[in-house]
Amino acid sequence: MKEYPYKYEMHCHTNWCSACAHNGPEEMAEAYYKAGYAGMVITDHFLRGNTAVDRSLPWEEKMRCYWRSYEAAKAWAKGKGFQVLFGIEHYYGDGKEVLTYGIGLDFLLAHPDLHMYTLADYSKAVHEAGGFLSQAHPYRHASNIDPDVAPQPQYLDAAEVFNACNTLEENRMAAQMARENGLLVTAGGDVHSVREGFLGKAGLAFATPPQDVQELVRLLRAGDYKLVIEGELQDKGWGLA
Repeated sequence: MKEYPYKYEMHCHTNWCSACAHNGPEEMAEAYYKAGYAGMVITDHFLRGNTAVDRSLPWEEKMRCYWRSYEAAKAWAKGKGFQVLFGIEHYYGDGKEVLTYGIGLDFLLAHPDLHMYTLADYSKAVHEAGGFLSQAHPYRHASNIDPDVAPQPQYLDAAEVFNACNTLEENRMAAQMARENGLLVTAGGDVHSVREGFLGKAGLAFATPPQDVQELVRLLRAGDYKLVIEGELQDKGWGLA
C-alpha cells in the first residue's frame, strides 16, 4: 500500500503580510518543522483582504513584501529537510477568498491590478500561468462574509473541505459542494499563530515531498495525496459530507 508520510500545511499566515497573524515567517516555519511537517505553503492575505502590506507602496514593492516573507521562511528552512513554498490567499469580494498555488513573484509583477480581478479573470490568469485554485473555507459564517454569495465552482480546481478553524457543519457543506461539482479537495489549518491549537491538525500528505510549486500543482491535479484532518490521514474528506 502506498504511503503518504510527508505532511504539508496548505493554508497559513505570517505577520509580515497578514494583519491578523501574530508570528513572523521564520517562527511559523520552525513551528511546523517541530510539529513533524515536511513543508508548508505560506498563503498570506492579498491586498483586498486583511493584508499587513502598505497599500500605498508601488506595485513592485508590495509584491516584494509578499515574496520576502516567503524567502525569510525558506532561508530559515535551508538544510533542515523542510520545504517552504509560496502561495497567496486572494480576496475577490463579498468576503470570499481563494488559495492560490503554483505562482511566483514574476506572475505577481506581471499583473499590477491583480487584486481587483473578478474571480473569473483571476482564475483565467492563474490557470494560464499553470496555477491551481482552491476555495478557502467556502461556507464560513463571519460578519465580513456575505452568506448569499455562493461559491463559483466553475472557476475552481478544488475546495478546502477541511479548515481547522471552521465548524464541522461549515466543513461538511464545503465537502458536499466539492463532491457535487467534481472538484478536488484540500485541507488547511488557516493558522495565524504558533500557539494556535489548530497547528498540526490539517494539511495534505504526499508520497514524495514537492520541491517546488510546479511539482505541488502536478501532485494536486493528479489527486496524489491524502488529507490531514484533525491530525489523521483521510482520502477525500467525504466523511464530512
